[in-house]
Amino acid sequence: MPVYSMTGYASAQHSTANSQPDSEVRTPPAAQLGLEIRSVNSRFLDLTFRLPEDLRQFEPSLRELIIAKLKRGKVEVRASIETANATGVTEPSPKLLQRLNSAQDSVRSWLPQATPLSVADVLRLAAAEQSGTRDWSQAVTPLAEKVLKELLAARQREGTRLSAMLSERLVQLRALAAQATPLVPQLVEQQRQRFLDRWKEAMALADGANLPEAALDRALTEATAFAIRIDVAEEITRLDSHLDEIERLLKKGGEVGKRLDFLIQELHREANTLGSKSSALELTRISVDMKVLIEQMREQVQNIE
Repeated sequence: MPVYSMTGYASAQHSTANSQPDSEVRTPPAAQLGLEIRSVNSRFLDLTFRLPEDLRQFEPSLRELIIAKLKRGKVEVRASIETANATGVTEPSPKLLQRLNSAQDSVRSWLPQATPLSVADVLRLAAAEQSGTRDWSQAVTPLAEKVLKELLAARQREGTRLSAMLSERLVQLRALAAQATPLVPQLVEQQRQRFLDRWKEAMALADGANLPEAALDRALTEATAFAIRIDVAEEITRLDSHLDEIERLLKKGGEVGKRLDFLIQELHREANTLGSKSSALELTRISVDMKVLIEQMREQVQNIE
């Protein structure tokens, strides 16, 4: 399965035409339904809908459609309806004018002081009548499926890019671990010998007598214990194990974002321990370089579904 990013954007439009423009019975004017879906990273699936009143009834079906395809991300669904004469004037039909005139007479018979309808009022009511009678039930779902398919494709393309970047960082981290591995036994032996030398120097007798055998044994024991404390072989082994698991997840694909995020935290823990136990400048440099790469990986992993 591919790796999906939580970042993506897609949009599409569906146009309708007025098949009876000259009919006495007015049909809705030509209109265009626009739908766009954008998503960014989030710990969970967070859906937000911004729909015009005419499309509010479709929110449950749109929500169900998206939940079936997306598992994580902050997703915003935005729809709009634009009529062909949105920037012009909607001419009221004779039947509408008759209804408005009758309604106005009825109202003014009870409320003589009521203000008569203006031309602007009539045009606004005419536009509302024509734009509000269209049935979008046959267009919304197919359009949403099309946009969602394009969004998934966009998220997959971004996920492929993120996967490639993470794979490059894995190679670099393995190279740094390979540099650190031969340093471990050398550093342990150096620290052991240095500790022993200092112990002998401190315990040396003023007349140059030999160090008592019991003191020498104690020095060797302390030197060995200290060498064990600075040994980072275990950290490097665990780091290699985490790198193997990250590589496996990237090849597996699917919903791996949360698991990758956990492994990145573990990588950082091992690199940090490697630096804190380091007794050599070269090993400290390796630890710092590792943490820089791991932080770059953390930023990208947070975008993976």
